[in-house]
Amino acid sequence: MKTRRAIGAIILQDDECLLVKKVKVSDLQIKFRIWDFPKGGVEPNESLEQALFRELKEETGSNKYQIIKLFDKKITFPFDEKQKNKIGFDKQVTYMYLVRYVGNRTELNPIDDEIAEIKFLKLDNVLLELTHEESKDFFKNNISFT
Repeated sequence: MKTRRAIGAIILQDDECLLVKKVKVSDLQIKFRIWDFPKGGVEPNESLEQALFRELKEETGSNKYQIIKLFDKKITFPFDEKQKNKIGFDKQVTYMYLVRYVGNRTELNPIDDEIAEIKFLKLDNVLLELTHEESKDFFKNNISFT
């Protein structure tokens, strides 16, 4: 079974969490807009931390982040047959980090054209915006609201 390795980050600043709005165009040229944590694939010969900082730079335009921790738990899901055939992987394992943004929010400007918007939300509003159930479950089970 071939596994795609990916990284993701729950990014905090003060009592808020950063989300990115990803825009993807389907095979039918339909645009999908999803709110999620910054995430992306790990390149061959790239460490998890190198991938994390590369993805954060691409998706937010900034490198002003401090790693708080790598979570023990990961987000894992299988790809459907169409995805398997297209990308050549059976499943994905996403290593999730807790990260602090230490920059000025006005400096945030995505480089990646798949990112349409960046915003910070109060922690108790994050679940209302996240699109993917896997991300919602991970957030619920790993972030304290107290």
